[in-house]
Amino acid sequence: MCVCGIVHCMTGDPSPDGPDEFPSEEELPDEPVAVDDIDPFSVDDDDFADIDDFAAAEWKTQSTADERIRTVINRTTTPKSASDIADTALVSETKARTTLNKLAEEGIVRSHQTDSGKLYSRDPEWQLLKQIRKLASSETLVNQIQRIKQELTEYKSKYDVDGPEELLISDTELDQNELDDISHWRTAERELSHLRAAYRFKEAKEQASIAVEPEDRHTGNHTTTPSNNQSPLQ
Repeated sequence: MCVCGIVHCMTGDPSPDGPDEFPSEEELPDEPVAVDDIDPFSVDDDDFADIDDFAAAEWKTQSTADERIRTVINRTTTPKSASDIADTALVSETKARTTLNKLAEEGIVRSHQTDSGKLYSRDPEWQLLKQIRKLASSETLVNQIQRIKQELTEYKSKYDVDGPEELLISDTELDQNELDDISHWRTAERELSHLRAAYRFKEAKEQASIAVEPEDRHTGNHTTTPSNNQSPLQ
């Protein structure tokens, strides 16, 4: 992946609603500012002939070496050498190897020993846990679960089978639209699995954070309030 692509992933697109903060009256310039006076970049683009070199220099001034290594490895699904990751992250090979080995010890990165040396890639289990934690913090988690369940119900009703694999191996000749439905069906099942895991994770966190009632503190008993609401996992 080129540096331009990584920088775009980190910065994202500007908000269509404009900035969240505006300068105060004291911060405004005394004289009107012309368009030519505005420079959104901290690096002079005249020093670079290639846009990728300019983006690399801009990225380097706005991030630390560790941050760049993490950004690159988080997008690395195919094992790569420390040298390859160093080139993309704009750091020395020694720095990349040191940081990657540390991340491997923390379970964030997987290392693979080969005849040509050690290779590194992101740990898929850590990425999954990261995704589940993010889903668990969503205020629309229950709505997402209900939406996916409804989508799966519609697929089952439409094709009168219990799952996409059953439809795929059936004797029915499938056209492209039906094959697309199978793909979307599989994706929906995977999403529901992740959403259910996120819901259980959220419930576990809430249970762990329940405080001991004052009258039970001397006995160590925890008091919980049962809920009559049906679980969205049902």
